Amino acid sequence: MTVDLLAKYDPLIAEHAGLLSAGIRDPFGIVMDKVLSPTEAIIKGQHTILLGTYNYMGMTFDPDVVAAGQAAIRDYGAGTTGSRVLNGTYQTHKECEAALKDFYGMSHAMVFSTGYQANLGMVSTLAGKGDFIILDADSHASIYDGCKMSNADIVRFRHNDAADLEKRLKRLPAEAGKLVVLEGVYSMLGDIAPLPELVAIAKAHGAMVLVDEAHGMGFFGPNGRGVYEEQGVADDVDFVVGTFSKSVGTVGGFCVSNHPKFEILRLVCRPYTFTASLPPAVVASAATSIRKLMTAHDKRARLWEATRRLHGGLKARGFRLATETPESAIVSVLMPDQETTALMWSTLIELGVYVNMSRPPATPAGVFLLRCSICALHSDEQIDIVLGKFEQAAQMANLALHEHA
Repeated sequence: MTVDLLAKYDPLIAEHAGLLSAGIRDPFGIVMDKVLSPTEAIIKGQHTILLGTYNYMGMTFDPDVVAAGQAAIRDYGAGTTGSRVLNGTYQTHKECEAALKDFYGMSHAMVFSTGYQANLGMVSTLAGKGDFIILDADSHASIYDGCKMSNADIVRFRHNDAADLEKRLKRLPAEAGKLVVLEGVYSMLGDIAPLPELVAIAKAHGAMVLVDEAHGMGFFGPNGRGVYEEQGVADDVDFVVGTFSKSVGTVGGFCVSNHPKFEILRLVCRPYTFTASLPPAVVASAATSIRKLMTAHDKRARLWEATRRLHGGLKARGFRLATETPESAIVSVLMPDQETTALMWSTLIELGVYVNMSRPPATPAGVFLLRCSICALHSDEQIDIVLGKFEQAAQMANLALHEHA
């Protein structure tokens, strides 16, 4: 008898079928028929405001970014058909890494094919058998997967809890290799890490520090480098990981560092060594976007203005938010349960607003939310429309806002 290896997913299949039978739109069936701008698209024939794309700085349609990609595909072709250690390093890849070094003021930069691979590769390569990885309990799945691949001993500490981090570090052998992995912005709740306290504790116990700035790059800090720059701990962070799929506006991942031995990672980091490199058009677009982000001060200011407008407007209407004040460009609206979350999400789509629906295991246990991500190009008028649609959707879903205010 053949054992069905997919049988373990039967409860999830049943749950999904139940949502569809209740008339809720398929959460896996969203198709962007046409993308009009970083903030608008056509979904199933309807004009829709995009409020869940992570296109924080609106670079996807920037004329210079698009032109750089067009020129590269003309000059270098559609792809590399090889890894970076074989034939997959083109001049465009070197230019992209040079742009990253300039942006971050670091001496080394390494580009991966995705942000997921950047975390997977760095975490699994830096720490190995006999070492310890100490990570925030709310860390991204890519960090957890890097831990599994590393063969290191894994230690979790309570989310953003400096005292718990110190307690756990004190229990570890002083002579052991230790990597503390943190995130500047946590993507589910949109809260930021207290990096000065966490990094100081890590250094006091002889640990190296890696900070994931996927959701902080572009608009935190005087140079837009991330929360670690904003909070003044740049000199004590050993590795910064990020992605091109948020503020940069394309796809890919990277790590930057000043560590003198960094370049050896190109030979020993399996997710880098054994993966085809990014197409020339992608890294050319990324390099142009990164250099433009170095001077995007007005966009950063506009992004924060739009974020405060949405956060304050939702709060004033009685919605319960994951953070008391806007800490990042992610505004997460807490929902009481999975059914209400799905109904609100589906209703908002019908009303012409796209947000992200999040539930465990992506979120902490028992936490259901609608996750909004703001773009610097969202207008005040669009934000006001979104606020009205949220209120309308709540009424249609019979969500008693006063119970959650």
